Amino acid sequence: MGIDATWQPLRSELQRWFDAGRQAQFWLRDDDAVKPTSALERLLELSNKNDVPMTLAVVPAHAEATLAERLTDEQRILVAVHGWSHQNHAPITEKKQELGSHRPRQMVLGEIGEGVARIRTLFPQRFVPVLVPPWNRIDQGLIAELPRLGFDALSVFGPAKAKQTAFIPVVNTHVDLMDWHGTRGGRNHEELVAAIVKELQSRFDGLGEPIGILTHHLVHDEAAWQFLHKLFAIIAAAPNARWAALGELIQGR
Repeated sequence: MGIDATWQPLRSELQRWFDAGRQAQFWLRDDDAVKPTSALERLLELSNKNDVPMTLAVVPAHAEATLAERLTDEQRILVAVHGWSHQNHAPITEKKQELGSHRPRQMVLGEIGEGVARIRTLFPQRFVPVLVPPWNRIDQGLIAELPRLGFDALSVFGPAKAKQTAFIPVVNTHVDLMDWHGTRGGRNHEELVAAIVKELQSRFDGLGEPIGILTHHLVHDEAAWQFLHKLFAIIAAAPNARWAALGELIQGR
């Protein structure tokens, strides 16, 4: 299937929204940043070229001052708190989790609090008080404590759940570019386009939740980069589609 045919379902769905007078809203979250890299430079270049605001989920324990310096003048970038050290504390029989129930709650909350303080200090101009749990998993019992630690929102993966939104606003991602259980490279473009179209269709008559696109610049292969490049171009060309900044989405909640 050619490039145009691969992307035609998304163009058609955006046209349907346009014909109905509806605006499609997207936001971009990229996980695991700790320092400047050539991959991060490529992501920033793409973001700036296409005027796409982006949230970097930065790992507090490993974040370097060089990253803070690099992002000082990047007006489109916000920095969220990506757990503490991105260390798995779950047994091998369970899915990976840093912010789970495997350690004393006060220990975990203490690390999250340190994470807030470190990210706020390193990135005073770029900081946004949002927790992004590593592997998008967090013990339900911790969520009620997040406002007390200074968080304005939580961001994980998938549809927002009532048991989370009962305690704090939730701004999630919904489409991950990476094939974590297969090639560990970028997912098939047709599959990704279909996933985005499905998210749009689910919102056409109801849910206004923005569609979150999730990237991981450190492990992108060329397929992932090319998909992002094309996605940015198509949304930029659609008069009724836009990228929103996370800070704006939090205020909307």
